Amino acid sequence: MTIQTNLTGLDLRAEIDRLRKERNAVILAHYYQKPEIQDLADFVGDSLDLSRKAQATDADVIAFCGVRFMAETAKILSPNKIVVLPDMAAGCSLEDSCPPEQFAEFRAQHPDHIALTYINCSTEVKALSDIIVTSSSAEQILAQIDPAQKIIFGPDRNLGGYLARKTGRDMLLWPGVCIVHEAFSETELLKLRAQHPDAPIAAHPECPAVILDHADYVGSTRGILEFAQTVTSDTLIVATEPHIIHQMQKAMPGKTFIGAPGADGNCNCNICPYMALNTMEKLYLALRDLTPRVEIEEGLRLQAKKSLDAMLTLASGTVGKGDLGPRP
Repeated sequence: MTIQTNLTGLDLRAEIDRLRKERNAVILAHYYQKPEIQDLADFVGDSLDLSRKAQATDADVIAFCGVRFMAETAKILSPNKIVVLPDMAAGCSLEDSCPPEQFAEFRAQHPDHIALTYINCSTEVKALSDIIVTSSSAEQILAQIDPAQKIIFGPDRNLGGYLARKTGRDMLLWPGVCIVHEAFSETELLKLRAQHPDAPIAAHPECPAVILDHADYVGSTRGILEFAQTVTSDTLIVATEPHIIHQMQKAMPGKTFIGAPGADGNCNCNICPYMALNTMEKLYLALRDLTPRVEIEEGLRLQAKKSLDAMLTLASGTVGKGDLGPRP
């Protein structure tokens, strides 16, 4: 059988819609995806929110336009569904910063600590963790843990440091960072604020402290969107991956949204190179061929699911406030 790889002249949007119906597929797009992918998705949102939406559908196939750990989370929660990722090379710098064998060794060195682990990690690291957290659920989960309990927080040292400063908890931080949020420049941000003195700054907690210290609001991608809808200012400076601005412009066309600049004075360096690997062409091929497919060994899946379930049990109060909340 000859597999067609030349897609010239193909109406990709129409073909994706056709395959969506034929495969009984649901298409998920993270806020950091390109606008054309966001616009055709069944659901747009944060990573866990998307996985839970897909879990609740009767779809046979989940096409996750995001990065690998997000598609793996969808498979953990929906083991009987086929999960495809348009490009399996779409990884995450936070996941890469925390190899499972090193994390296991680190845990062994601190047996009196429990591991609160940011969802931006591999399935193997989830299986080594006690509780998974998201940027919107972490604070509520921390509030329910005995203050005397020692905690390892990984893999994002910026999110962990922000939580430590906000809650007063002394946590042992894994030294990982998101390359996108690490690229923001404090100097350039202050220059931009001087040009727009009345514009609030909304920042993701994966940003370094020198950026968060200037933010009027710190929250998850979903939280930043909700903040944008509440501010009275006509202009908002956004310190996270700039593709989220597409959803802001759709929801609030009368406002101006400016991506926080990187060291070169613009936001181009803050486009996630992993998210950018997903394209319309690759999405079409993934739906057509049902590959690349995410597969997880059942024992590993169940162990990883324990840490996700622990979060969902403890974080019910975050519903409507961030990653676990309903899409408008």
